[in-house]
Amino acid sequence: MQILLVEDDRRISSFVVKGLEEMGHQVILVESAEAAREWINTDSLDIIVLDIMLPGIDGIQFTKMVRYRKNHIPILILSALGEIEDKVEALESGADDYLVKPFSFKELVSRIKALVRRDNYKNAPKDSSVEIRDLKVDLERYEVHKNGKNVDLSPKEFKLFKYLIENRNKTLSRTAILQAVWGIDFDNSTNVVDVYVSYLRGKVDEGSDTSIIKTVKGVGYMLTTD
Repeated sequence: MQILLVEDDRRISSFVVKGLEEMGHQVILVESAEAAREWINTDSLDIIVLDIMLPGIDGIQFTKMVRYRKNHIPILILSALGEIEDKVEALESGADDYLVKPFSFKELVSRIKALVRRDNYKNAPKDSSVEIRDLKVDLERYEVHKNGKNVDLSPKEFKLFKYLIENRNKTLSRTAILQAVWGIDFDNSTNVVDVYVSYLRGKVDEGSDTSIIKTVKGVGYMLTTD
């Protein structure tokens, strides 16, 4: 996942960033809502983790601004304020969840995963048939056709292709792909992702001038629909 963390307490941000990056997630750390504004329209963001007590624009104001812009990215509020009224105000401003400081790292990760999973489900294609350039993919029947002709993918190739399609136009790290497709939490010594992306390109890009699977240098891959 790519996570925008808005937190000015460096003691908290350092352990959150360290823990999330060790799990293979990408974390963009900013210390103010003003700095966070530059990132909220980034398509590759999965979630915003946001402190309330910030210098300048506070977390509640920032959340309202994000929602005013019709941006529905999940927002998880972090706050030392634990009263019911504080939680209600944050949730009514547009936040999706509220976690009181001090918190356990395991609970933070669990909340983040739950919000992103819910958002991915909500935005998943409702029709099992997806068309991308000259490809027609049936996600339920595990069928791929290119210009009307069948493209024969192995089960693992199709699972990889399906994951890329469900997260199209988003940068996916190799670690995220490993976890989703192979069930491997972290293994930086394997090149299985690169090998299977190569297999997949050889089949779905045949006869095309450019690949629909873009390499994002130093990070991973992105399936583009442009």
